[in-house]
Amino acid sequence: MNIHEYQAKAVLREFGAPVARGAPAFDAEEALEAARALPGPLWVVKAQIHAGGRGQGKFKEAAAGDKGGVRLARSPAEAEAFARQMLGNTLVTAQTGQAGKRVGRLYIEDGAEIVREFYLSLVIDRAASRIAFVASTQGGMDIEKVAHATPEQIVAFSVDPATGVMPYHGRKIAAALGLKGDLAKETGKLAQQLYAAFTAKDMELLEINPLIVTREGRLRCLDAKVSFDDNALYRHPEIVALRDASEEDAKEIEASKHELAYIALDGTIGCMVNGAGLAMATMDIIKLYGEIPANFLDVGGGASKEQVTAAFKIITADPKVKGILVNIFGGIMRCDVIAEGVTAAVREVGLKMPLVVRLAGANVELGKTILSTSGLDVIAADDLDDAAQKIVTAVRGRG
Repeated sequence: MNIHEYQAKAVLREFGAPVARGAPAFDAEEALEAARALPGPLWVVKAQIHAGGRGQGKFKEAAAGDKGGVRLARSPAEAEAFARQMLGNTLVTAQTGQAGKRVGRLYIEDGAEIVREFYLSLVIDRAASRIAFVASTQGGMDIEKVAHATPEQIVAFSVDPATGVMPYHGRKIAAALGLKGDLAKETGKLAQQLYAAFTAKDMELLEINPLIVTREGRLRCLDAKVSFDDNALYRHPEIVALRDASEEDAKEIEASKHELAYIALDGTIGCMVNGAGLAMATMDIIKLYGEIPANFLDVGGGASKEQVTAAFKIITADPKVKGILVNIFGGIMRCDVIAEGVTAAVREVGLKMPLVVRLAGANVELGKTILSTSGLDVIAADDLDDAAQKIVTAVRGRG
């Protein structure tokens, strides 16, 4: 689960991390009030969307101006004017795609004079099963581009969970960023604060980009991006309360209600599969035959008929979908349950596109019988390769 920048900074503030003063604003009047509550002389007006590259982004509407989604105001009145331009309009960044995202809230923050910029993040190092720090002197830039062009400018190391962050970790980050003296001491303290926040709140990503040195010679987290482990949210109702459903795909929200693993993609072939590995293989073979999957959907090992029905409805609700591939290997998941769920969903929502079903494993013959005697126009497949070829052919035949 992702949260907005202002929410991320509020979480970091709980752990003592150095963040600027600021307040969210949902209309221009609140923006003016928030700016007046800050000392100035600079105010930053930031669009709050779940996407990076806001400063370099462009609004679709001419009325929003051409200054991007992060603007520097020199008076509360100018902050209010920026708010009127930005709120309700669509911001397009490198991460939103051409559709962009509608700006429904802003963050009005104390401005800062920047002396130096750095990159600092904490991520899960899955190979080591540890939390890792990533640091670079190239703050304010896309870290993936830095890693590709100048990997020597990135320092990464994992932390032993038995010890947690130790003083030498802070010194290692400070050395990587070229910080000495009091700034090096601040870096060590910040490392402890960020690690404490990461572990206490079950984060998956904590990214500070940029981390800056101010004119006063202090560190400040100028931006903050935080993602949480969905599987741990039951422990954090205070984090769940921060969820902004308007920033999420409606189909993904619906899937979460039925405990389905669903991610919307850009293709035309809807997929319903059990098991993440099999789902990835299914998407790969669809691409191998020249089409693009419309989603990742894992119904899991113990899905009920009702969950399968819900999954089918979610797939068919996507207007981009021109065909559906159901690929089930029955281990814990029984093929007859899948067949019953598919037939129930088709009868309820109708079938207006090709449907290919490949079943194997537990109760496979019963599942095939349910489908073959349903009276529905279902294309049976013998194996995954056969299924992929049949759905690709069917979709192209409709085009």
